[in-house]
Amino acid sequence: MLITLGSPPSAAEADAWHAVVTAAHVRDLPAAVPEPSRAETEGKLRFPPVGARNVHLASRARDGSYEGVATLQLFTEPHNRHTAILDSLVVHPAARRDGIGARLWSAIRDELAAEGRSTVATVLELGGAGEAFVDSLGFMNVLPLGWYVQRVQPVLDEIPQPPLPEGLRFADWTGIVPDAYAESFARAHNAMYDAPGAAMARQLPGWDVERVRAVARLIGARGGVRLISAVLDTTNGDEIVAYTEVVLNNPSDTRALQYDTVVVPTHRGRGLGRAVKHHLLGTLHELHPGVREISTTVADDNASMLAVNETLGYRRERPAGLFQIKL
Repeated sequence: MLITLGSPPSAAEADAWHAVVTAAHVRDLPAAVPEPSRAETEGKLRFPPVGARNVHLASRARDGSYEGVATLQLFTEPHNRHTAILDSLVVHPAARRDGIGARLWSAIRDELAAEGRSTVATVLELGGAGEAFVDSLGFMNVLPLGWYVQRVQPVLDEIPQPPLPEGLRFADWTGIVPDAYAESFARAHNAMYDAPGAAMARQLPGWDVERVRAVARLIGARGGVRLISAVLDTTNGDEIVAYTEVVLNNPSDTRALQYDTVVVPTHRGRGLGRAVKHHLLGTLHELHPGVREISTTVADDNASMLAVNETLGYRRERPAGLFQIKL
């Protein structure tokens, strides 16, 4: 039986959901990839992303357990009401090949049609059951990606911190951006829009102070930790000219997630991306010494970021892709 989870989901619903995603994680991903924590699962169920609302669907067995789960993110911003993100569609390994994924997808399609959405996208690992499933539905891989992993301690031990050019300095913070940097941080966010991804149907939103703070509040509400290092131009009122950020979905995580790394166009070609990423490693190690690795996704055609990451010890772990379908 298909059900829609409550808003917010109950503890029992979160437990049943977590059982599915952890079982699928163990079956489908390399052993080196840490399982999501129970707190991470509940945080994602309870708190939707900024600028969207979630629909959580589950296929419930007679004993009350879940056989499969799916989350659809419906954008609430006017310029993205034509599209959506299929954040997850996961079937428990013990319940596969029984049509559960197809039934979940049918319910997702009904929701998309009712909302008037003409496209939907999802990010998947390549070579597994998920790719085969979306291929059968007509999804296309519009942005090939790779997951890359960096070991923290070897970089700190073996790779010197790249120096900053004269007139620049580092700044660090955790969580919400300080008032002194808020405006320039929002402006720097908008500089990432020339990164690969033009084939996506979603229009990336403009960043302002409220949006960058809302994203930080969301990470905290879900139980995570966000660390940011920035490069400031001291000759221009401490304007942020580069930044990078990592997130721990749970403070006890041993693998952090690398989020955005941005250098504003007027300061590119000066080695700031490499410098700020290395600097953040030191901050991360000081504040969270239990973190051993950082993982990130990079588009296959983002040659500049791939080159920077290679010099900092990132190694490709597994392929992925952004898949999209027109309905």
